Amino acid sequence: MTTYRDAGVDIDAGDEFVDRISPLVRSTFRPEVLTDLGGFGGLFKLQAHRYAEPVLVSGTDGVGTKLKIAFLTDRHDTVGIDLVAMCVNDIVVSGAEPLFFLDYFATGKLAVPKAESVLKGIAEGCRQAGCALIGGETAEMPSFYAEGEYDLAGFAVGVVDRQKIIDGRSIMPGDVLIGLASTGLHSNGYSLARRVLLDQANLRMTSRLPELDQPLGDVLLTPTRIYAKQVLTLIQEYPIKGIAHITGGGITENLPRVFPPGVRAQVRRSAWPVPPVFQAIARLGQVKREEMYRVFNMGVGLILVVPASAAQPVAARAAELGDPACLIGTIVASTGEGPLVEYVD
Repeated sequence: MTTYRDAGVDIDAGDEFVDRISPLVRSTFRPEVLTDLGGFGGLFKLQAHRYAEPVLVSGTDGVGTKLKIAFLTDRHDTVGIDLVAMCVNDIVVSGAEPLFFLDYFATGKLAVPKAESVLKGIAEGCRQAGCALIGGETAEMPSFYAEGEYDLAGFAVGVVDRQKIIDGRSIMPGDVLIGLASTGLHSNGYSLARRVLLDQANLRMTSRLPELDQPLGDVLLTPTRIYAKQVLTLIQEYPIKGIAHITGGGITENLPRVFPPGVRAQVRRSAWPVPPVFQAIARLGQVKREEMYRVFNMGVGLILVVPASAAQPVAARAAELGDPACLIGTIVASTGEGPLVEYVD
């Protein structure tokens, strides 16, 4: 007699996993959550009366090849934070409050303790962002993934009043760029980082470099900073014209995504300290400066565009909220020729 377990899928392990993660998931619930774990869909009651014209904002993302570092170190408690961060940071740039989150965890064979560790990170990320983890999917697909490996995807939904949407339309010459510090690579550029550090330099996760004060594995697994609560506070207190999440493509590619026609940015690279991990990658891989700024965040995870009169107060308030901030440049007029981001030293 052939069973599903013989084919590689363990239903009992899946049931055990749900039992073990239930307290973690419930720890993220908000009053608007109407369902518990186990249903076919998560129900969330939108408090529409709080908004004149509520607009839902959604985003989806993954962790990318940063997961390879988790596999090499056999540490899985931080990549869930990365997953939430990559999604909620994308929707908060519109001024949206993250409401709820769903995850997708897929693996060849479900290892319950490992999967539980991942979910601990997801729950922690949701708590940091203030959103509820209301559902997800755990897929066990034998022979589809390499042994011991898995993939992650996430989906976030938030809400913003239509009249308060931040879309960059009012950005004009003279406005100031405020960079909020990243915690390192966040979850972008790991294919290049792994090629340089692991393939070319033959380093191990336990290796120590002169630039780094921690073993390489610890540095590479540093979770992505979640900016949601801090940014929502800044939006309530100051006139924020535009926000850019600096992900894959770096400042070079992401900052122009919030520009209206007729403007460009001048960014002062000397305005903020570049974290040592980027210096190590550039040195060991002989990666050109321009390439570094096109691939990595280089120490700036989020950029706010504000009127010049608000720049110093916003930077100071961001620091009070826990996000080190620097004035990193200005908005200038564009003729339509040349790059939309000009770097000056």
